[in-house]
Amino acid sequence: MGSITPALLRNAELNSACGPFAGQIFVRSLSVVSRRLAGETLIVPVRGKVGDLASIYSFNETGSLIWDLLESSRGATELIDAVAHAYAVGHDQAEQDVLHFLADMLAVGLVEARPQVSMAAAESNQSAEMSARPY
Repeated sequence: MGSITPALLRNAELNSACGPFAGQIFVRSLSVVSRRLAGETLIVPVRGKVGDLASIYSFNETGSLIWDLLESSRGATELIDAVAHAYAVGHDQAEQDVLHFLADMLAVGLVEARPQVSMAAAESNQSAEMSARPY
């Protein structure tokens, strides 16, 4: 089975308000399928409508928690808080673990990152689009 390679993040990036992931939200890639089996989550990338069985990924309990949360869009801070709470670990340890895990999943295409848009910005954009329409 494939394994996730270590992320190449500097410690300074990890310790700065979600480091390189500040202002981003994450969601599962649509190009993978996943199944829970014997307490682990198995992820299979799909390429050309066929599962890439040479690249199967296996997540432990912590990875499975993060994967479950990523069924809908989440920010890094929300994932960090969930891990810290679920496993009663310090925030710094949870942050380091989650950021490394996100970097690894991004590197192999299991998750996608998108810019986080605040509600005020979304409403402002919607309002500008409405006023620009000729009625």
